[in-house]
Amino acid sequence: MLYGRSAEQERLARLLAEARAGRSGALLLRGEAGIGKTALLDWLAGRAAAQAHGDARSDGREVRVLRVTGVEPEADLAFGGLVQLLWPVQDRLNALPAPQAAALRAVLGTGREQRGPDRFLTGLAVLTVLADLAEDGPLLCLVDDAQWLDRATAEALLFAARRLAAEGVAMVLAGREDDGFTAPGIPELILPRLDFEDSSRLLADRGRAPALHSQIITESAGNPLALIEFDAARSDQPHQHAPLPVADRVSSAFRARIGGLPEHTRLMMLIAAAEGRGDLPLLLRASELLGVDLGDLAEAERTGLMYVMGGAVTFRHPLIASATYQGAVLARRIAVHRALAEAATDPDCRARHLLAVATGPDQEAALELAAAAGRARGRTAYAAASGLFGQAARLTTDPRQRTSWLAEAAALALAAGHAAQADRLAQEAGESADGLVDGLADDPAAGARVASVRAAVAFELGDRSEAAHGLLARLGNAAPNTAPPEASGLLRTAAAYGWLAGDADAVRTAAARLATAASAADPLVEGLERLCEDDAEHGLPLLTRFLEGRPDTTGPRDADEEQAVRMLALTCGLLLGDDEAARALASAEVRRCRSQALIGQLPYALDVLAQTHLLAGHHRDAEAAVTEAEEIARDTGMHRRLVRLGAVRARMAAIEGDARRVRELADATPPALRTGVDCALVLLDLGLGDFGSALSRLDPPPPGPDRYTWLSLSTAADRIEAAVRLGQPERAEEALRHCESWARATTAPWAQAVALRCRALIDDRPEPYAQALHLHEKGGRPFERARTELLYGEWLRRARRPNEARDVLRSALATFERLRAEPWLRRAAAELRASGERRVAARVPAEKPIDRLTPQELQVVRLARGGSSSREIAAQLFLSRRTVEHHLYKAYPKLGVGSRRELARLDLG
Repeated sequence: MLYGRSAEQERLARLLAEARAGRSGALLLRGEAGIGKTALLDWLAGRAAAQAHGDARSDGREVRVLRVTGVEPEADLAFGGLVQLLWPVQDRLNALPAPQAAALRAVLGTGREQRGPDRFLTGLAVLTVLADLAEDGPLLCLVDDAQWLDRATAEALLFAARRLAAEGVAMVLAGREDDGFTAPGIPELILPRLDFEDSSRLLADRGRAPALHSQIITESAGNPLALIEFDAARSDQPHQHAPLPVADRVSSAFRARIGGLPEHTRLMMLIAAAEGRGDLPLLLRASELLGVDLGDLAEAERTGLMYVMGGAVTFRHPLIASATYQGAVLARRIAVHRALAEAATDPDCRARHLLAVATGPDQEAALELAAAAGRARGRTAYAAASGLFGQAARLTTDPRQRTSWLAEAAALALAAGHAAQADRLAQEAGESADGLVDGLADDPAAGARVASVRAAVAFELGDRSEAAHGLLARLGNAAPNTAPPEASGLLRTAAAYGWLAGDADAVRTAAARLATAASAADPLVEGLERLCEDDAEHGLPLLTRFLEGRPDTTGPRDADEEQAVRMLALTCGLLLGDDEAARALASAEVRRCRSQALIGQLPYALDVLAQTHLLAGHHRDAEAAVTEAEEIARDTGMHRRLVRLGAVRARMAAIEGDARRVRELADATPPALRTGVDCALVLLDLGLGDFGSALSRLDPPPPGPDRYTWLSLSTAADRIEAAVRLGQPERAEEALRHCESWARATTAPWAQAVALRCRALIDDRPEPYAQALHLHEKGGRPFERARTELLYGEWLRRARRPNEARDVLRSALATFERLRAEPWLRRAAAELRASGERRVAARVPAEKPIDRLTPQELQVVRLARGGSSSREIAAQLFLSRRTVEHHLYKAYPKLGVGSRRELARLDLG
């Protein structure tokens, strides 16, 4: 019987009912120790079982229950919680896509396949397993003491929880307040303390006389566990009014009860508390070494402090385990951990206990911890691996190993998304390296690793210029013939950081050193250097050479370098203005990420793909791509990427004249990342006729890469038009020079056409307009073509050539209508009327069936129309099969079809 929890029980019952109806949901129960979280999970599991056995309120289907409980001593044990959760259903792994199956077999230690490097792949595999299990009936997944889950398990479960939709899965997590566990995106239910009436009912149920309720309730402050324990201990502690938190007073009560047990019982309880997992065989082996046995637990069982059943030893409440462990003296705790280390057969378990034994430098323990870290890294449990390498570094007696392990710990912390921890570890690694007698002069590879990690951390934390100069300082001014082999890679990275920081000096320095240190010219770095000098004529061809010479799968690069090269290739595709090449590269990268389940790398590729869709005038496809990228970035904690994705939405909103949306995005974007959104504001100002604001924004132009991206090139044209309309063409001279220089260096017809349009505006002549329209006919960027047509039509009307003006203005109006570019279609319609057109219907076209689809429905429909099965679509979009079919079910009536076969007849352009 639960008291004072009717509202919480009702909420949990609804969640279970939703799962029975095929709808998924997740909930986090949060509250202090002893508040009743576990009791609610037990109640929900019992309700699920009761409904499967004739409860009139249910359909009678059995609800499968999976359960995992976080254990404090295992918080650093990679995937310990996931093993506990999935071990009973490991037979379902065979049905998973190969990369996902390999990931979970690596977690469970049951396979030999190589798993991919993406740490989010495990979360996707968990989602697929849960959805597969729900195919047989509703699934209830209960996670207790979530604050003690190892980080890798927590990340995987939360990734799956956020993407649950229509599988019939209910996931309930329970965690303590203010104990470090967060679950962004998961609804929370805070458990309050019991009021006086409910507290009295609980005590009455335990047989306590009403006259004694008040004191116990006052001492317990409405905490259910405290009510029970203070009631049980009242005869021993009748007047406990110490000003301590309730949990501390409960622990004190537990320590008093434990202190009254026989010595051998206390020792056996200490072994169980130190071991943490309830592994009975291990406990028995360790207890034999310490001269106690299972029989010594009888008194703890009799008093209700512990249970021994099903091959496991369990404390009634985690506070009892904590009280047992904290109440023992240090020497006894060390002796217990030493026995557990000796008795352990699992090397990770042995390493954990050796760490607890170490009271100072211990090379044996350090080597075991480093080996455990390597195993965790191999399973992509990067946070756990980082912690283990850091602990190994603190125990080792070898200063060089200390430096190396600290650098690796920093790199893994960064890979896990914990930049602040990575920064601290990278600083420690640098200090450790500086403290060596000869630094790392005789070990350039280790020195390069430390420098690379420190720079990567600085870059991730936002200090990009410092990242570049840090690498350059690490290399010093070594002569070319004395530079280490790693120098070329570091210099290339320094140039990239400098470019992204807008730090031309860093790019120039890196390029100059690389030119002498490398055996062959580097077209990428040399091209970036030329662009820093505003030399697009020579810089862009070099980038083209890099792009054309980039091998897809061959070469000696390691995985990190290959990924960096792929990302640079996507960036260069945009930089060169070759939209078709950029779209092909981005599409191929998206397919690669989907097929290999590289979830962490997918948002960047989707971002580039969204940009190319936007440039091609496919706004719905751009929205679908950016929506998926945002969901993945949010689910995986990639907050900086999430912010950057706002630029695509802002550009779409600016084209459509949605001023409120553009300004909302601008307000939500940090100043350091606002260039893309500011460019959208310039376009919005221009479309709304606010030429003064359009000209003053981004003045002076942004430095670094933003000066050469499609955003800023288009923005240069926007500022030129604003200057001319204000009657101040002299303010457009620099923008025009930049635009024409870039257009001469590229082979993109649209860029040459835009430059000609700008020249026509400045010179007020028709010939450049005509030449521009001829180039526009080669395709690409319909919005830019329509703007050229609008400006040419205006010039023709002013030149009293109305028939010619109407032809180009009609074309511009049709494009603006298709793009829903409302400010621009109003201008085109006004020009048409001024040129003598009698009937001008300037309006955004009526909604097409495809416009009724959500972005995810659109993605699912496109893939289904192409012949992909629901399971194949699920694997590509990182969803469950049930969710895919749910989206199709919702999309069919919106499209006026009833089956996949009918989708083939639709125009989804």
